[in-house]
Amino acid sequence: MQVHKVGVRFGGIVALDDVSFDVAPNCIVGLIGPNGAGKTTLFNCLSRLYQCDCGDIVFGGRSLLRVPRHRIAALGIGRTFQNLALFGTMTVLDNVLVGHHSRMRSGFLSNALRLPRVGRDESAATDKAQALIEFLGLKAVAGTRVSDLPIGTQKRVELARALASDPTLLLLDEPASGLNHEEVGVLGAVIRDIRERLGVTILLVEHHMNLVMSISDLVVALDFGRKIAEGTPDEVRAHPEVIQAYLGSAH
Repeated sequence: MQVHKVGVRFGGIVALDDVSFDVAPNCIVGLIGPNGAGKTTLFNCLSRLYQCDCGDIVFGGRSLLRVPRHRIAALGIGRTFQNLALFGTMTVLDNVLVGHHSRMRSGFLSNALRLPRVGRDESAATDKAQALIEFLGLKAVAGTRVSDLPIGTQKRVELARALASDPTLLLLDEPASGLNHEEVGVLGAVIRDIRERLGVTILLVEHHMNLVMSISDLVVALDFGRKIAEGTPDEVRAHPEVIQAYLGSAH
């Protein structure tokens, strides 16, 4: 994926200013910056919730700016959200099955007539969901309502739902938010497993610096909508503008 000179304005506020970087296949890229730096705005552009005012975002050789937002999941982009967007009264299994909906081949008429294809689709979707549930250590709670689960487990449910759409690029928006130290460590291992075992490219927005720096191949830093640094975790950690953005000029 290539982000090329993307700019977004909300009235007189510049949310993103000429931001460019590449996300190489099968890499984990961390996107960092203080509050208000433009990270979530960029994520919303990638998933087509926001429209760019200028620039382009290219995925699989195709501009995302010309793709309808309801086609993003089918194109191969999955996403989790900073604030959990699960169906609390539904079970873990049913939530994950929702994520597979974009890959279902049977249409309205086939479902209404209950053609044989529908049964095959539903069986394949259930097998896929159960495999992801087991992969993410959720088998024991597959039949449990999501609202009855702790936040750390709910985060893994949302990951499973995002993976159910078979993405080649996974956007993780602050997945460590609300987790304790032990849960953050488990999350880091899960993210690495997703990349290594499923071959999914990951773009991660996160305030938890230890997590970002420990799992990312590349880190991109934003501040006030501008890209101020890009490089390995060690390079970005030592970059003067990153230090100033987080600690202030006195440091």
